[in-house]
Amino acid sequence: MREEARAAGRPWRYDGRWRDRDPAEAPPGIAPVVRLKAPQAGETVVPDRVQGEVRFHNTELDDMVLLRGDGSPTYMLSVVVDDFDMGVTHVIRGVDHLNNAARQMQLIQALGWPVPAYAHIPLIHGADGAKLSKRHGALGVKAYRDLGYLPEAMRNYLLRLGWAHGDDEIITTEQAIARFDLDGVGQSAARFDLAKLDSLNGHYLRAADDARLVEDALARLGEPPAGLPAAAGRARLQALMPELKQRARTLRELAESARFLWEARPVAPDGKAQALLSTAARATLARLARALDGAAQWDAVTLEAATRRFAEVEGVALGQIAQPLRAALTGRTTSPPIFAVLAALGRGESLGRLADAAPVAA
Repeated sequence: MREEARAAGRPWRYDGRWRDRDPAEAPPGIAPVVRLKAPQAGETVVPDRVQGEVRFHNTELDDMVLLRGDGSPTYMLSVVVDDFDMGVTHVIRGVDHLNNAARQMQLIQALGWPVPAYAHIPLIHGADGAKLSKRHGALGVKAYRDLGYLPEAMRNYLLRLGWAHGDDEIITTEQAIARFDLDGVGQSAARFDLAKLDSLNGHYLRAADDARLVEDALARLGEPPAGLPAAAGRARLQALMPELKQRARTLRELAESARFLWEARPVAPDGKAQALLSTAARATLARLARALDGAAQWDAVTLEAATRRFAEVEGVALGQIAQPLRAALTGRTTSPPIFAVLAALGRGESLGRLADAAPVAA
C-alpha cells in the first residue's frame, strides 16, 4: 500500500482491507496490530480555542493503529488514556499537532469520555519566516539561562510572541497569571527576534535586585585570582553593580563588564586602551594620582571634583584625563562612569593601578 501510494504521488493511508474480515482468515504466524474502526463518512469537527472550528473529512483519516503487533500501545492511544487518567481539561500545544486532535477525538468519542478543550497555538519562526530550528540558533531553555537571560525576561518575551495585552511590552509574571486568556492568542506565526529579547532582558536586568546580580556575576567570574580576597572582589561588585547593570543586556555581558574588578594587578590593557597610555598620558596620570591621594573622602563625588580641579590646573579638557584614567584602571576604553569605578576599586587599589600604569616621575 505504501509503495503504491508513493508511486501515485498521494499520501499513504491504510485501505481498510482487514476492516470487516473474519480474523479467522488471517494467515498463520502473523502478529496483527489493533486499529480503531474509525467513521468513514461525514466529518470530525475540532472546536479549537485559537484556530476556531476546524473540520476534517473522515475520508482523509484512516483506521489508526492503537496496539502494535507486540501489544505495545501507540502514542495516539497512550496520550488519550494518559490525559483521561490525569483529568486533563485543556490541551494546549503547537498547531502542527492539529491533525492529531481529529484522530484523538475519534478515539475519545468511541470511549465515551469527555473531550478536552483544544487550543493549537501558532509556531515560532525565525527572522526569515521559516519554522524555528537549530539553523536559526534555536536552543533549549537551559541554554538561554546559560547565555545570561533572566527567567522573568524569557517568560515575558515568549508570552508576547503569541499573545498580547493591548500595546503592553513589559508584562510581569504576576500580571501574566492574572491577565492571560486563550482568547488573546493570535493565529499567525510569531518571529523570534533576538535583538528584542536582548532589549527586554536589559530592562529586567536594570530592575533586578543588585544582590541577586552580584551572586550571578560571581558564579560566572569563577574563583578570584591569586592575591585578590573573595570578600574584596564581592565588595567591588556590590559597589559598582548599580552602574554595571545599566549597560548590560545579558548576565554574561554583565559579568564580562565587571571582570576588570576581578583582575589581579597589573591590569593588562587591550590594544585600544594601550594606545591611550602614551608617555605624556602616563606622566599626567602620575600627577593625577598624587592629587587624588590627597582627597579627604574616596567617593565618586569627591573624586570627580578633585579631577576637575586637576584638569583646570593642567589646562586640559576633562575627557583628555578621563580616557587614559579609564584605560589604566580597567584596561579598556569603555566602562561605567570612571569616578564610580574609582570609588568601587577603593583608594589603595586605584592608586596601585595608576602606579602600575604610570611608573614615571613627573
